[in-house]
Amino acid sequence: MKTVNVHEAKTNFSSLLAQVAASNERIVICRNGEPIADLVPHRRKSRIRPHPKLSGIKIGYDPVESLSTDEWPRAIR
Repeated sequence: MKTVNVHEAKTNFSSLLAQVAASNERIVICRNGEPIADLVPHRRKSRIRPHPKLSGIKIGYDPVESLSTDEWPRAIR
C-alpha cells in the first residue's frame, strides 16, 4: 500500500489512477500525515449472482407449464 500527500496526489492524479488500474493496489492519500482518503480499484458487481431478497421467493408451480383448456378465459377458448 502506497501513501501520498494531498499535493502529490493532486499533481500526479492521472499517473496515480494508472498505477491503481495496472497493479490493483490501493493508494492512501494523507493530509499532514493523517490518512483522509483511499484510492482503490473499482470492482464490478457480479450480475450473475441474484439479489439476496430474491432467494426467499418460492414458486409453488412450474411457471413454464402449459395451461389446460379449462384454465383459459372463456372469451379466448
